[in-house]
Amino acid sequence: MFDTAKNLIDAAQKILIIQPENPDGDSLASALALEDLLAEYGKEVTLFCAIDMPKYLRYINGWDRVEKDWPVNHDLAIIVDTTSALLLQQTLAIPGARSFLETHPVLIFDHHQDNGNDLPFTPTLVLDSEAVSASQVIYAFAKDAGMSISPVAAEALFIGIQADSLGLTTQSTTPESYQVAADLVKLGAVPSDIEGRRREFMKKPADILAYKGALISRIEYDLDGTLATVHIPWEDIQEYSDRYNPSVLVLEEMRLVDTVEVAIALKTYPDGKVTGKIRTNAPIAHHIAGYFGGGGHQYAAGFKVFEDFATVRTELLTAAQKALDEYKDAA
Repeated sequence: MFDTAKNLIDAAQKILIIQPENPDGDSLASALALEDLLAEYGKEVTLFCAIDMPKYLRYINGWDRVEKDWPVNHDLAIIVDTTSALLLQQTLAIPGARSFLETHPVLIFDHHQDNGNDLPFTPTLVLDSEAVSASQVIYAFAKDAGMSISPVAAEALFIGIQADSLGLTTQSTTPESYQVAADLVKLGAVPSDIEGRRREFMKKPADILAYKGALISRIEYDLDGTLATVHIPWEDIQEYSDRYNPSVLVLEEMRLVDTVEVAIALKTYPDGKVTGKIRTNAPIAHHIAGYFGGGGHQYAAGFKVFEDFATVRTELLTAAQKALDEYKDAA
């Protein structure tokens, strides 16, 4: 797996790194870490994402180097943190982008459950579903390839691991995750500096706190209180998401309700798109997401569909009940 990826990188000079269209701390940090690792390796690197980086990610040094206009003349594309065509939909719609990906080598670093990708091209996949983040996968690759990990790359990789593991606290965190985090601190990542910047960018103005209260009041409970959902309409996304991800405001608190096993934030968009961010207390998140063609980890997953919201919510009840029943039967 690593050997093939290294051969592709060795054969390329100009490399394009692509993030999914739901950028988060791990996808951005993974891209920035690869940028530094490959530059140290003598490569020319361009960072791309089809949407703007949200403001809450701007504590991550280098976010402003991510380009939104499709670049040209690259030898290799590297996609981080997804194997889903739905999360690259805007990218694939750009004139020339799809044909480039179909006619050039594509390498993917990911850590989500491999449910069989639906991409319209055939990538070389470097995937470890036991890793807590794509950044952890990239660290393992860099070590195996003998790449020099600078303090800049170490910080980015550390941020990616911290972001996807919620500070090394999620159920997906393993002893290996802690070991990699410790190695990255030895290599120059300074957790106190990172956390200081993150806290500054995560400070909430009063209207965001008021909005959080409004979101909490909208939470709906079904399946005898085991399923909690909250709807975030397009108007909210427009007003708040650039400053603070609405889902993040309430998802973890929803999951802490004593009866809740499944917490889902549903967002609706003008084009008919519905996205779901799933967090669970039972290891079933990926099963629920899979019902809608999505994926992820056992306790954290997501999906994107184009369907009527009421229909999606009804189908969620069925999917969640089925996943919960199967989990209880297997226990």
